[in-house]
Amino acid sequence: MVRLTRTGITKRGAATPWSRENKSLISRFPLRTRRQAFVTTMLAAAIMLALPSGARSQQVVAFVNGQPITTLDVEHRSKFIQLSSKKVPTRKEVLDSLIDEILEVAEAKRYSVEVPDSEVEKSYAAVATRMGVDAARLNQILTSSGTSADTLKRRLRAQVAWTNLVRGRFRASLEIRDKDVEAQLELHKPAEKDDVGYEYIMRPVVLIVPRGSPEAAYEARKHDADALRARFQNCNDGIPFARALPDVAVRDQVSKYSAELAQQLRDILDSTGVGHLTPPETTAEGVQMFAICDKKETKSNTPGMKEIRDQMFQEKFGAQAKRYLESLRRAAMIEYKTPEEK
Repeated sequence: MVRLTRTGITKRGAATPWSRENKSLISRFPLRTRRQAFVTTMLAAAIMLALPSGARSQQVVAFVNGQPITTLDVEHRSKFIQLSSKKVPTRKEVLDSLIDEILEVAEAKRYSVEVPDSEVEKSYAAVATRMGVDAARLNQILTSSGTSADTLKRRLRAQVAWTNLVRGRFRASLEIRDKDVEAQLELHKPAEKDDVGYEYIMRPVVLIVPRGSPEAAYEARKHDADALRARFQNCNDGIPFARALPDVAVRDQVSKYSAELAQQLRDILDSTGVGHLTPPETTAEGVQMFAICDKKETKSNTPGMKEIRDQMFQEKFGAQAKRYLESLRRAAMIEYKTPEEK
């Protein structure tokens, strides 16, 4: 008769040579170690059984330095590229995008360049604002398009980390000299209005409206703002007068160059005379205006120069980032699970 015992498989109660060897081998390990190994094995099995069938069935299509890329990653990134570029990408383009992203984030971490979640959320909200929606609506748009908010957030995290890393490591070689900008400016011959810039010295003036107030409260404060604009003739007298009014805050002085501002805001500031207030606008605090206390002409920091400088920087940055990423790819361990993925 054959039966299973603590010492192995026996026939008529006699331990076999295999069972004696096995018992001797196992006995070399402490009992506590054997129990831990058993618990670990059972826990792993339990976790696998607890996973949804969809998660267990996710296939890995590639490894990048040991980090997996799954079919779900590829599917979401493909839909995201299609949504943002209006073109259907090839599978290779999608995989290359995911591989580059992993390499960029890993290299940034190697130099302790990490992007906090708060900065990622801020960038995500900025994307939504440029689209004319809020973050919740952007989530819906991405999900309904077959991708996810996480896909975009991962891309934003990689972009910020990679940009900071390249800027930091190659700061010296990315510098743009003023004489090079001026030479390019001569070649492009910008419009005369872009060849002259201004430095604006301003004081923000806020007519405070409590949060949650009805629209009528904002309209009433706009009338108050118009009345203040009519009396405001210079900063020396106007600032103390505004500060004495109820629920009015005058912020610290700020200095801005026209090259730093959007064209729409430049037009508003240029059309407002020195010593006067800009038209009122609604903000989270209430109704805000800017007192233009001084406006100085400058030819060293003009919109035209900024545009040329930005173009030259982007060209240098793009070339350096490309070389850097190519070197990371050559050194990386990239394993494709199927030949057609390459």
